[in-house]
Amino acid sequence: MKPLQYLASASLIALIFLCVAWELWLAPIRPGGSWLVLKALPLLLPLMGILKGRRYTYQWAPMLVLAYFSEGVMRGWSESGVSQGLALAEIALSVVFFFAAIYFARLSAPSRQPQ
Repeated sequence: MKPLQYLASASLIALIFLCVAWELWLAPIRPGGSWLVLKALPLLLPLMGILKGRRYTYQWAPMLVLAYFSEGVMRGWSESGVSQGLALAEIALSVVFFFAAIYFARLSAPSRQPQ
């Protein structure tokens, strides 16, 4: 289960950094950055629970990350150039986090623990 926890933690942290870098430096909607950088804030809510391995956080956080998957699909379809590449990275990171978190929550269920 530790590899799943590390994978979920790494992908969540990478997604946070991607959102911030995308909207401030790499391909902001407006030159110099935009308020869209605030989209990274909701990802901070589950961060401590994910890092500490709290099962409850692993149960609800994948639902949160689906919004970032949807944004990545939308922007990957509608934009081109650097933004499209960043959108594909957002899709990949959100999918990795989603499955790592779901499987961690599943495997850490009390009914699956050895007696």
